[in-house]
Amino acid sequence: MKVHKLVEGTEHAWYVLGRDSERTESVIDTNEYLIVGENEALFCDPGGTEIFPQVVSAVSGILPLEKIRHFLCSHQDPDVFSSLPLWMGLCPEATIHLSWVWKTFVAHYGHEYVDRFQTLPDEGGRIYLGRREFEFVPAHYLHSSGNIHLYDPALKVLFTGDVGAALLPEGTTSLFVEDFGQHVSYMEAFHRRWMPSERARDVWLERVRALEIDFLCPQHGSIFRGEDVGKFLDWFAGLSLGSATA
Repeated sequence: MKVHKLVEGTEHAWYVLGRDSERTESVIDTNEYLIVGENEALFCDPGGTEIFPQVVSAVSGILPLEKIRHFLCSHQDPDVFSSLPLWMGLCPEATIHLSWVWKTFVAHYGHEYVDRFQTLPDEGGRIYLGRREFEFVPAHYLHSSGNIHLYDPALKVLFTGDVGAALLPEGTTSLFVEDFGQHVSYMEAFHRRWMPSERARDVWLERVRALEIDFLCPQHGSIFRGEDVGKFLDWFAGLSLGSATA
């Protein structure tokens, strides 16, 4: 599994974990994002049970696991956080942040840990790592009815879950979009199928276009950076959603 320091500031840094060469072909590839502050860390969508050994090994090379105090569970899918009970055993002080919609569903991954769930209202919310503030950004119906993204205004990073996701060809190694025109072919069918609401898309776009974003980071596929962030937002704005027939 590749570990890459995405961006670093004076008080925290973002890491991305992905391109797992040990992953079985029957398991979809995912990106995991770790935000490391001076004394604590936040882990966005740490992944499913099947890849837990690779992820925990990679994270252990970055920081002591007990410093992970927060997890974001962006939505209910098993590739997001079916590894919940495994992580809770290693991170006894951690809180899980998720939409209120999915509290009783995600509890199926480990009901004994529901007292550590911090449910978020539909309008999102805010969280601090040290002095740095982060924003939980609503992204409902893209593709989940209770979906949460995370924005870092200091380092201008937006974690977007399945928005911007792509199904890359086997053997792809780059963590970043290198040719936007070609990359569209890897994500178009996914977005037509999994993003059912153009109204929800437009609400989300209005919100995120007001943010300064240098890195747009999906859970699957490649990361958009620089000019490719704007290219993705423009492309997504013009896409006919919920239109896949196969």
